[in-house]
Amino acid sequence: MPATTVADLYEILKRRDGHQKEFIQAVEEVIESLKPIFDKEPKYIGVFERLMEPERVIMFRVPWIDDKGAFQVNRGFRVE
Repeated sequence: MPATTVADLYEILKRRDGHQKEFIQAVEEVIESLKPIFDKEPKYIGVFERLMEPERVIMFRVPWIDDKGAFQVNRGFRVE
């Protein structure tokens, strides 16, 4: 069911991405900053709903050796 209110956006976000605390915080901050626009033009709520879902997520790893000669692996993510 498509979102028609800001409350719907929050519900969709928490249901779909409830385990990603940082992502939820970031999206909530954007929603709050755009709330005056959503109040004036509700048609943009549906547009924002589609923007909340990334088109692709790329995960990669970066192996490296630290100053003590120990092998380390860091993970990186790119969300588009």
